[in-house]
Parts: sequence; structure tokens; C-alpha cells
Amino acid sequence: MRNLLGLAVLSYLTERPMHPYEIGELLVARDHARSIKYNRGSLYMVVNQLVKAGFIEPRATIRDSERPERTVYALTDAGRAEAIDWLRELVGQPLREYPQFVAALSLIGALHPDEVVVLLEQRRAALERQRTEIMESIAACSAQGLHPLFQVEENYRLALLEAELGFVQRFIADITDPQTGWGPGWATHHARRDAATKG
Repeated sequence: MRNLLGLAVLSYLTERPMHPYEIGELLVARDHARSIKYNRGSLYMVVNQLVKAGFIEPRATIRDSERPERTVYALTDAGRAEAIDWLRELVGQPLREYPQFVAALSLIGALHPDEVVVLLEQRRAALERQRTEIMESIAACSAQGLHPLFQVEENYRLALLEAELGFVQRFIADITDPQTGWGPGWATHHARRDAATKG
């Protein structure tokens, strides 16, 4: 299985045996749900898959009169090896991913350049807001004495945002530059295409 929620379960269980509800609470409390797609139903499905794969096993059942029974799961030796191998692969080997913005860029010629500039300005403003939020979060955690290791994913997000902001700003300039801008030629192409389509 290659569901990143499964990797989160395996990683959390390296700390101690837990029941799925506790794992879900930790995912949210540690803000890992920003990095890993999570909902409670899919968590229980992943836990069942990990049991079938032999990576985790039931360790105990908690009975509480106020709540339904909860099964506590522990990592098996195979699960520990899988978690380490999986993390090593993700850290050491870049994978081909399919970001939606990249897909949109590959097809962006279908939009008029004037509209593209407006949309890119909207994106730039949104990215700047996200950058401010992340920088404030990092500063707040640092002020509380949180070790930078536990903010490494936020620093990575910040680096990606900075790179994307730079790209968006350059793309806007590529379209709008009065001397070398792509806008006029792009707009002419649109006018010809629209005329051919209507004809």
C-alpha cells in the first residue's frame, strides 16, 4: 500500500501502541493533516489494510462504559521495517508528481493573456498570504522553544512558496513586458482561433 496515511500510522506506532482514534487526534494536534490527506473513515480503512498486510497487530481492547470498545494496535517487526524503508524511499528518491498548477500551465494557452495576468495576480496575492501565515507559525513555534526539526515541513513549504512566487512574478513579466512581452502575439493567436471557430 502506498497511502501516505498508512505511513503516518506506522510512524506514530513507532512511539507506542495506540488506537486509531488517538492516532487521528495526534495527526490533527501535530498539524500533520496539512501534509497528509486525512479523514476518520479513511484512517480506519488504512488501519484494516495494515493489519491484513501484517504491519500492525491488535494489542489490547479498551472497554469504557461511556465509549465504544477501542482496539489498540502495535507495530510488528515487518511494519517497523516497512515504515523505515518507505521513509527512506520518499526522502531519497524524487517521485514524479502531478501538481494541478503544473497541469494548468501546460494548457494555459487556451486562456486569453489578459485573463491569465488577472488570475496570476490573484494567485500571487494568495501565495503571499500563505507565506505570511507560515512565517508567523514558524516564528511562534520558535518563540515557544520548539526545535526546528519539528518545523522542517513548514520550512519546506515556505521554500516552495518562495519559488512559486518568483515563478508567478516572472511569468506575469513575460506576458506584460512592453518590449518583449508575449501578450500581443498570444492575443493575436486567440483572435485568429476565435475567428476560425466562429467561421
